[in-house]
Amino acid sequence: MRIRNLLLAGPFVLGSISLQAQQKTNLSLQDAVKIALSKTDESLLADAKASTKAYQVDVTKNNRYPDFKLSGQYLRLTNADIKLKSSNEAATDPNAEPASSPKVNQLILAQANINMPIFSGFKLRHSIAASENLYQAEKANAAYTKEETAMRVVSYYAALYKAQKSVELLKESLKSSQQRVTDFTAMEKNGIIARNDLLKAQLQESKIQLSLDEAEKNVRLINYNLVTLLKLSPETMVEVTPDNIAQDLFSKSVKPEAEELSNRKDLEALSYTQKATEANIKVAKSNYYPSLSLVGGYAFIDLQNVVRVENAMNVGIGLSYNLSSIFKNNKDVKAAKSRAEEVKLEQSILTDRIKSEITEARENYELSVKQDKVYSEAVNQADENFRIVKDKYDNGLSDTNDLLEADVEDLSAKINQAYAKANMVLKYYELLDATGQLTQSFNLN
Repeated sequence: MRIRNLLLAGPFVLGSISLQAQQKTNLSLQDAVKIALSKTDESLLADAKASTKAYQVDVTKNNRYPDFKLSGQYLRLTNADIKLKSSNEAATDPNAEPASSPKVNQLILAQANINMPIFSGFKLRHSIAASENLYQAEKANAAYTKEETAMRVVSYYAALYKAQKSVELLKESLKSSQQRVTDFTAMEKNGIIARNDLLKAQLQESKIQLSLDEAEKNVRLINYNLVTLLKLSPETMVEVTPDNIAQDLFSKSVKPEAEELSNRKDLEALSYTQKATEANIKVAKSNYYPSLSLVGGYAFIDLQNVVRVENAMNVGIGLSYNLSSIFKNNKDVKAAKSRAEEVKLEQSILTDRIKSEITEARENYELSVKQDKVYSEAVNQADENFRIVKDKYDNGLSDTNDLLEADVEDLSAKINQAYAKANMVLKYYELLDATGQLTQSFNLN
């Protein structure tokens, strides 16, 4: 049971791809991150949302410009019955019969109007400020999305390295186990060992084969997820080695806490959102003021055979005020203030969570460094233990159980060492991610 537990110990993470027609590539982690940030749907969607906000800023700014409208109508009339009174008749006798009706069967109307806003309680200015801050918030959200996308790539690389290293070590162990079974089979035929010992060796071979099959499945799954994320061909097999991760990985220093918080894009997005909500409070308050605008126009009217008006131009000042806003707008202001308070509390909650994430990430990284050192020592210890047990077995001083157990412990130590090295790299990148410095560390510009 102890041998079985040791063989099956250690997490195998998921990944991707078909075995047929695989194209192996040593794609570096930096290149993979660069591809992910430019091609993944998440990154493209984040950029699209930021572009939408930028256009919305332009739409809001367009409200500063005057509205200029042209309109015209040509109407056919069905022989309208129009009776006109002469001016003398209308003055002397109100009951006088009107003059004969002219023939009227068409009407032409043309208008041009211009409306230039002058004052609206500073509503336009604050609306522009709100939209600009929302745009900056969306840009920060896009940067945060790319940070998370980069972290996904790093996680896949670490998982793929663990799975590929497991396959490598299990194949080596399987060869040794198969050779042992071959040797034990010959020894059992010659009566040197009991059949029970041969069965134990065969059972260990079967367990290693099962673990190898599991590890190979994990390699395929992880690889599939990785190449799918990177929009690469499904037949691509990424080979992960320490060389294609980063040669100068641990030369990058993590900034002090004050700077760490300033690098978090999700917190920056909330900061801009807070500014936008404050501007929206002022937008709501602007409804308390009247609106003043400069208005002007031109009209042309032609009623066939009756009247023709040309060059009818007008210019003046337009004033409007919604009296009900004195009573109704109070709720709008309160709602805007409540939203601003929500965002302020969200900032506080996120700040505390980020500090906790940074502390946890730093502790996890320091622990991974210690674990890597311990597992490296454990490999030497397991190798030496197996050598001693093998010598004892060859000299009849230990039994088959001791030999097989020592072999499994040696394999487990090597797998744990590979996992520890991958985990140390992963935890370092998680620390960079927690401090908002992950994409910066890849020097993608």
